Amino acid sequence: MTRIKCCGMTRVEDALLAARLGADAIGLVFTARSRRRVSLEQAQAIRYALPPFVDAVALFMDDEADFVAEMVAAVQPDLLQFHGGETDDWCAQFGQRYLKAIAMGEGARALPRLHDYPRAAGLLLDGHAAGEAGGSGKAFDWSLLSRDLAQPVILAGGLHAGNVGAAIRAARPWAVDVASGVESAPGIKDAAKLEAFVRAVRAEAPP
Repeated sequence: MTRIKCCGMTRVEDALLAARLGADAIGLVFTARSRRRVSLEQAQAIRYALPPFVDAVALFMDDEADFVAEMVAAVQPDLLQFHGGETDDWCAQFGQRYLKAIAMGEGARALPRLHDYPRAAGLLLDGHAAGEAGGSGKAFDWSLLSRDLAQPVILAGGLHAGNVGAAIRAARPWAVDVASGVESAPGIKDAAKLEAFVRAVRAEAPP
């Protein structure tokens, strides 16, 4: 079964809706570069409202190590996610399992970077260009992906209810990650779009 992460949560009610619909994880964005950035207070409220077995993922992008450590201590996320130019050593310094986002906007030229993060728990492949923030709504060529990568792949970038089935069939990812495709505005989730997205994912046969 393909897992689902719903990213860019800013409201408790949206996180609880995602959990009720069957999302496996929600994303909390801390980097100042994102339109979906949450305050510490928002993040804590969402984190502690989540039911059991729904993971909280804290997202950063080229942030200072002290800031990351402060947010991790205050929010206690289940996973970290790094979206910038961070190295494997840098990501691993916090002693927590992490996902590394790889910008796939360059197409095949981005593929060598898939081997640069051996300690990552998984690789999140997004459609934006290197140096850009996630949540752009840009897709990439899913056929580029090899199915024999050592780490689980989380597919992101431009996904919505209308194309996520095709994305799963093409790439056979461990999970899919959605933000803009289920929103009415940045950080504000649309209940109907979110329900349709989850239904479309669940309709696909397991890899």
